[in-house]
Formats: sequence, structure tokens, C-alpha cells
Amino acid sequence: MARRDYYDVLGVPRSASEKEIRQAYRKLARQYHPDLNPNNKQAETKFKEIGQAYEVLSDADKRKSYDRWGHDFEKIEQARKAGAGAGASSGSGPFGAGGYSSGPFTWTSTGGGFGGAGGAGTVDDEDLGGLFDQILGGMGRGTGRGRSGPMRGEDADHPVSLTLEEAFSGTTRLFQVKPPSGPPQTIEAKIPAGVAEGQRVRIAGKGSLGVNGGPPGDLYLVVSLKPHPRFRRDGDDLTVIVDVPLYTAILGGEVLVPTLKGSRLALRIGPETENGQRIRLAGQGMPTTSGARGDLYAEVRVVTPKGLNDRERELFQELAALRTG
Repeated sequence: MARRDYYDVLGVPRSASEKEIRQAYRKLARQYHPDLNPNNKQAETKFKEIGQAYEVLSDADKRKSYDRWGHDFEKIEQARKAGAGAGASSGSGPFGAGGYSSGPFTWTSTGGGFGGAGGAGTVDDEDLGGLFDQILGGMGRGTGRGRSGPMRGEDADHPVSLTLEEAFSGTTRLFQVKPPSGPPQTIEAKIPAGVAEGQRVRIAGKGSLGVNGGPPGDLYLVVSLKPHPRFRRDGDDLTVIVDVPLYTAILGGEVLVPTLKGSRLALRIGPETENGQRIRLAGQGMPTTSGARGDLYAEVRVVTPKGLNDRERELFQELAALRTG
């Protein structure tokens, strides 16, 4: 099966910037990550395809070569590796006496440049320099010495799913990741308190390995939060529904408000509190990076009494008569 165009795989135009390519990759990698799609072979295949596309398009040199040669640029890389040794043994430099030939690619001297098999076609000096870089991997023109210095490894994203309690208190996770390059790594990561949905937690030096002695990239944990059955988060604030008996809502009184810590706070309810009213408990919400805390909002849910006896029903009837009389 023919491979899809790498730009189509990531859903970006050929004019896309490095940032647009990176953003597209992160979005798709998270969507199709095997951890989020267990036992889904289609998602696993898609994830690998996305990784292959990003590996090429995120590298400026590979992208330039891919834009020119398409998927055949990989064959050129193979020809480069095979031809470097053949040229060295010819005694006439990397191209030998009559040129360089390996696999389906043949480059022969034509006087004005280099052509394909049989000497067809010419290339100008600028194209020739790019061709040398693609075939010889930056060996340089006649120097025999590599031009590429140390390069930093790629950053990598890894999804991590947290409960709201873990996001509130902070947590430590032990997991194994497979970066785009390099062996699998077992990592113990400390996730700080207060992390939010979509936030990226940086773990320095745990991304892809560097090239030519360059430093490794970083690993970023992309946070997703599981829905909570009781609490609702809005930024640094939390909302929790609190059941309030009808009598307390009418006459006023005290109710207990749960917190993510597991404790309960006493809250004074004023007389004639309405259903759905929100009461603010300052500083009882999510922690923030500045060390402050958001707020906790108690949302009142008035609970009507059930199983009234005759006397209770009479009292409510008297009350109704007073209010409507």
C-alpha cells in the first residue's frame, strides 16, 4: 500500500510552519495514543504513521529532502551510506573515477554538472550543493569532514490522566515511555498540585536522544482530568452541590460542605436561601502556582421532605393558607 503524503497525515499544508506542524502532531498523537485507545489496532497504526510523518517534517533537512524527492528520499539516504564506502575504496574521492552509482541512483560527471543514468539532465551549483548534502549527509565538498554539529533531541509528549483529587494534592507517577528515538525509559515523575486540563508538565532531559553528542530533548506530560462525580472545576475555583433541607433553607441554619481533602466545612445558611444559590468559601478551591488558592462554591440544592405525617401536612397547609390568604 502506498504511503500517504506526510502533510496529509498531519493535516497541514506544505507551507506550514514548524510550530503548526508541532501543534498538529501533538493534537493527533494525543488523540490516537495507544494508552487512550487500548486494543485499538487502527489507532495504533495511525499513531505510528503520525510519528513517522512528524519525524520527517519536524527535521528541516529531512523535510527539504522529502519536499524534493517525496518518500524516495529514504532511498537516497540508503544510497548515500552505501556509496560513501564505495567511493572511498575507488581512490578517486567519494564519487570514484567516473561518478557514483548505488541501487537505483546513478550520478555521473557530465562536464557541466551531474546527470542521471546516461548523463541526462544538469544541476546548477546551488542544487548541486543541496544534492551533496542529501547524498553525503553534510560531509562537505571535498573536505571529507562532517559539517553537522551536535543537535538537541526532539521533545516528546506523553498523556497522563489524573483524578481531581490528584490534581488538587499533586502526585507521583511511575510509567514507561518510548520516545521517538532511543530505548524505552521508566520514569518517576512528580506532578505538582494545581495542574489543569491540557497543561504540560516538563520533565527535563527525558525526551529523544540527541544527535552527534547533543543533549536529549524534554518529555512533556499532557494532563487530562477525569470527571468527578461531585465536584466541578472552573479554573482555580471548585463548585460542589450541597443538599439543604427545606426547613434550613427557609429558617436558616448550618450545613456541612465536603472538600477534596476529604474533610467537611461547616457553612452557615441564611434564612430564605433559594434553590441554586451559590455561597462562596474563600480560599478553599484549587491550589495555584503562586501558592494561593481558588475559591470553593457551595451550590444549594433544597431538599423537600418526604413521608409527611398528618400533623406535618396540616402545618404546611396552614402555612400555605397564610401565604395565600
